[in-house]
This record gives sequence, C-alpha cells and structure tokens, in this order.
Amino acid sequence: MARPTDECAVAWQSLSGAADEPGWRTIPVTPAGGCQLSAGRRFPGNQEALLASFPGASLPTAEKLPDGQGFSVERVDPHGDGVIWIALARAPSGGSELFATMVANVAGALDAEAGADGARLLRVFIGRVRAWQEFMRKGAQSLGPDEEIGLVGELIVLASIIDAGLPAAIACEAWLGPVDGLRDFEIGTGGIEVKCALSAVGFPARIGSLDQLDDMARQPLFVACVRLRQVGTGQSLHDFVETLRDLARGDEEGDRVLAERLVAAGYFDSDASRYVRRFVHAASRIVEVGPSFPRLTPSRVPAGIVRASYEIDLDCAPGPSVGMDEALKRLGAL
Repeated sequence: MARPTDECAVAWQSLSGAADEPGWRTIPVTPAGGCQLSAGRRFPGNQEALLASFPGASLPTAEKLPDGQGFSVERVDPHGDGVIWIALARAPSGGSELFATMVANVAGALDAEAGADGARLLRVFIGRVRAWQEFMRKGAQSLGPDEEIGLVGELIVLASIIDAGLPAAIACEAWLGPVDGLRDFEIGTGGIEVKCALSAVGFPARIGSLDQLDDMARQPLFVACVRLRQVGTGQSLHDFVETLRDLARGDEEGDRVLAERLVAAGYFDSDASRYVRRFVHAASRIVEVGPSFPRLTPSRVPAGIVRASYEIDLDCAPGPSVGMDEALKRLGAL
C-alpha cells in the first residue's frame, strides 16, 4: 500500500529555495524498518528526491539503475557513512504530482518489507522503480476500457497458471505482458498469448506484430482465449486483482513481482473506483498454435513485408482446447 504523500511534500516545501552551496539538503522521514528514508532536494537544480539507505547491501558497479522520462535514479553519498544510498529524483521534465505519487508508492513497497535485510530492500526498491519506468514509458495513463478488459484476461490466466501448480513467484515472473513482452507469458520452452473478448458472437483478436504468433524460436506456443460477460453481479478489475493477491500471499517473491507487474500495467488501488464494470468469466479455450492456425509471421508473408498488425477470429482457429495443466506440462513448466 502506498504511503500518504503529505510527509515528503511538507519536507520538500521546507527545503525549497536557493542554497548557498551545491549538494543535498535532506530531512529524515519515517523509515521503512532498517531502511532510512529522507526527503531531499539537490542544488543548484532544486529537484525533489527520495533518498533511501540500504545497510549491508552491495551494488555492483556494472548495475544499470532505472531511468525514466520523469525521474532519475543514482547512487549518492549524502552523509559519507559508507552505506549505499540511492536517490530517486524528479527530472525537470517530470510532473511534481505524479512524482509525489511515485515516491509514495515506492516508500509503501519498502514499508511492506520492513523486516527484510538491506539486500532485499534494495531489490524491492529497484524493482518497483523499474515498474514505474515501464508505466511512464507507456504514457503514465490510467487504463482505458480495452486495457481494462485485457488486464482482466491476463489476471484470469495468471490465476489459472498458479492453480495448476506453478509457484506464484515463477508464474508472476513469467507474466511479461505488463513489461511489453512479445507474448503475455514466457514459460518453460514456449509461451502463452492471452486474448480476451466481451463479444458473444465470434472472438475478434488483434495481433500486434508478425512476431507475436511466430513459434520458430520458442515452442510450443499457446493462445488462451478468455471470454467475459459484463453483468452487474460480476467482479470488478479490483476484485480480480485481489484474487491474485490472495493466491500470491505468503510467497515473498510472488508478492513482490505481482505488485511490480500491476504498477507496470498501470493499475493502482487509488484508481479502483474508476473501474466500475463487472465481469464474469464465461469460458476459456487454450489452443496450440500449429501449422493451420490463422496467423501472419515473418516466414509466411511475401518478401518485402517487414511489419504488420491484423485481426483474426479465434472462434475459427482450429485445434482442440487443452487444460492449463496440460499446456504447462507441454511447455516443460510442470
């Protein structure tokens, strides 16, 4: 859960203004267990920042820290104490309100790990910031109606994967849809692409590239067709999110990665009331992409065509539906 933004906002306000010397001016804020936190500003730029310490952790010099359109991340040494300190600072192009929301979310992630050691806290910090990096790369916008349906479909498939026996941490790591993976899940030797529709007749599915249904490099490849119905007694997007949180609860890595993927996807609990539609999971069909599957791939289009997106009707895709447990076995994941 995110922290309130007030504490850092008050500290930043008190630090605002010209400084006589370049460098950091900071005010301690509520720590997250053994992780000391400070709200700060660096001069002469005067940009807001959250500084976090990670006692006992190490950071390889080759480690590339995340960097986004609205923020920067760097190792700093504000106190000369030999402890790893990381500064998450607003870039001049970044909006103050969005940055404050990001800081509250990152600090909240550390709060949830208050009993962890410095190495774990550093991993949580960097992972959550990378999730925000992906969210901002995609425009930092709330989910639209199509994205909402798409996320519900991916959550249903993720729950099915965990229910079939894959540990939550492995299942959530395999969920690459929110981080712009070529396919929604990369599992074992192949993958699963998820398509979700409300349509009662036909199953229209947009394929975004020639590579999306290409199984030359990784096999087997399955398409999970998730059909929803919108009804007043169904579940909201928030309800589906809570179902996944329940499944991941108790799995430390599963909890962490799920939270990061939700941020990268653009879902935040503070926006839950925006998603008023309620759905029921009407049916699912998991089909292997075989030679007769309707698709365009680099090897199946005329020479000279290098990029394409297209739409297919998955109700017309041949092949028997397999259960998730069977799909995972054929992928080598179970």
